Amino acid sequence: MLDSFNRRILHELQGEGRLPNVELAGRVGLSPSPCLARVRQLEEAGVIRGYYGLLDAEKLGPTLSVFIQITLDRQSEKTLEIFESTVAELPEVMECYLMTGDADYLLRVVVRDAVALKDFILEKLTKTPGVANIRSSFSLKQVKYKTALPLEQLWPAR
Repeated sequence: MLDSFNRRILHELQGEGRLPNVELAGRVGLSPSPCLARVRQLEEAGVIRGYYGLLDAEKLGPTLSVFIQITLDRQSEKTLEIFESTVAELPEVMECYLMTGDADYLLRVVVRDAVALKDFILEKLTKTPGVANIRSSFSLKQVKYKTALPLEQLWPAR
């Protein structure tokens, strides 16, 4: 599936998702029709999940990025399912990971300010069944953020 053309297509689309097919085809060295067929195949296979506008939160107004470690009172399948389905419905949660180590989950949450964080924790997280412990850390500065997968490092060309 990840031949050199598909790899180049993915690389280009990760950098600019709204790239017109004709321009994409030119960049990857294909004619437009086969290029479009490959993009559609990658979409149908679920490799390309969607196209999104990436917003700059700082330009929209003040926000806090907070990393929250969650420990559950037990790690039963039911408790994990309840927590994950609850978190999936919380718009403030940008990312959620099931972890090894001290905490069961790591969340990245974006809120307007400390008051909104307090409300989020008290009104949403503490009311989620199974949550035993919550630890928060504020991000002071985003040093690096990217959405593009390092294709060549993960799946080198053969």
